[in-house]
Formats: sequence, C-alpha cells, structure tokens
Amino acid sequence: MIPESVKIVEVGPRDGLQNESRILPVAERIRLIENLAEAGLKQIEAGSFVRPDLLPQMSDTDQVLAGLNLDSGIGYPVLVPNMRGLDNALAAGAREIAVFAAASETFSQKNINCGINESIRRFAEVTKPAIDQGLSVRGYISCVLGCPYEGFISPEQVAAVARYLEDIGCYEISLGDTIGIGTPIATGKLIDSITSHIPVDRLAVHFHDTYGQALANILTALQAGISVVDSSVAGLGGCPYARGASGNVATEDVVFMLDGMGIHHGVDLVMLIATGQSICTVLDRPVMSKVNVARSPVYFEV
Repeated sequence: MIPESVKIVEVGPRDGLQNESRILPVAERIRLIENLAEAGLKQIEAGSFVRPDLLPQMSDTDQVLAGLNLDSGIGYPVLVPNMRGLDNALAAGAREIAVFAAASETFSQKNINCGINESIRRFAEVTKPAIDQGLSVRGYISCVLGCPYEGFISPEQVAAVARYLEDIGCYEISLGDTIGIGTPIATGKLIDSITSHIPVDRLAVHFHDTYGQALANILTALQAGISVVDSSVAGLGGCPYARGASGNVATEDVVFMLDGMGIHHGVDLVMLIATGQSICTVLDRPVMSKVNVARSPVYFEV
C-alpha cells in the first residue's frame, strides 16, 4: 500500500515565512524559492494574496511571482482568501491557487469571521471563476485532528468539509494538523473516514511537529496510500497555539525518512540542507530540522 513515489509540497516560502516575525524582502523570498527548485522540489508555495496589513510577511507576492519562471514546469501555488485575492493572483500570472477551510466551527469563526458553511460558500465564489480561467485549485482543511478551542474534532466532520471542497472543484485536499496533537492511531482513523468518501489519490497531509508526532503520522498516511506530503524547509514557521513549539514538519526530515524507505521523491538532500541553513541565517533563527542539524557540516553557501 505504501506508494513508490511521493510528491512533496514545499510550504516554507508561504506557510513557513508567514509565521516568522521577520519580514523578508522580495529578493530573499525569490532566492529561497529558486534554491528549493534547484534542490528538486516541483511544488513550492510562493506566497499569498492576503491584505498586507493582516499578513505583512506575504506582501508583494505579485513581485515574487514576477521574479520566477512560471513556465519552468514547477508549480507555484498561492493562497487566495477571496475574490480580491483571486483578481490579484490572476493579474500576477498565478497558475494555481489554494483555499483554506477549517474542520472546527469555532476556529473558522475566529480565523475568518464566519462559520464553515459560509466559508465554503465564499470559497465557491472564488474557485468557480478560477477554474473557468484555467487555474488549478488546492484545498486545505485546518484542525483535522484537534482544535485549540474545541479540542477533539470528529473524523466525520473533517470528511464533510473535504466533500465540500471536492464539490467546489479542489483537485487535491490537504489535511492539516494545525496544532500538531495528532498521533498515528488518530491519523489512521481520520484517513479511513475520509477515504470512504474521497479517493486516496486526491488527499495530502500537512502535519505540524509540535509534539514530535509528525513523521510518525506521515508514515501512517503513507501506509494508507497517501502520496502527497506538505513540509517546510528547516521547519520554518511555528505553531501559534503552542508557545515556543515547532510548527511545520521539516522537509529535510521527510526526505531523509523517504530515502530510508526507498521511496522516490526527486529532492537532493544535500542541497536542501544548504538551503535550510542559508535561509535560517538570513532569518537569524535556529534550524528546526533534526536532519539538518545532524548533517550541518555539509553546509555551504547558496
């Protein structure tokens, strides 16, 4: 059941950087993305079209896209929260967008000021014109294994949101453990619940490593047949609901595990480690990847 190859979706330049306190200039963001592409990653989140006063780390995403070769065969998805964001993404030449829903009613209300059903209705207004204009749309679900406000989230609730996202045209749905409390048994139950409604080849996983469970959960997902994994170089980002805790699982750690399992992914680990070291030097923050720290003597400038 374990897939022979895995697609890694690199989320560091978007999900990672948006949780960093330092705002990087456009040139540094482009450099990071280009280094990740050179390391072999084929799907790299390039930014988001959210109001810059709400998320200054992602301002000027249009300039980031302008500095990339959008015809290189590498996907550069961008987060789009509403029609204004879609208009800006289209003007910037985006080829793929992402929309975010939550499996928690309370989280949805606090995060985007509306409930789950209303959020899906709003996203449908975005996805239809996007698809009509030839863009691909990826869907994300937050809080799939727990919510900072509601605690336990039932797999059935996650499955319902996943079906909504599929209905509005999302080609792939990424299951996000936002606070990183999931464990392998819970992950397995969640995937079993969802795959009774949605084919496994349309699912991805997005684990945070807050409690050190991310790789174990990814292994469970692989054993269930999921072949798309989101991760962030050097573990960029953090968990906003657990002070001082790590956030996104590090791409280096995922690649090392896949290498050990003989699963193809197309990423050069040495170049990835160097990229992680380089961006953390720029951000003046420690590398959160255990593999990167263990292999740090291979560091070289990129």
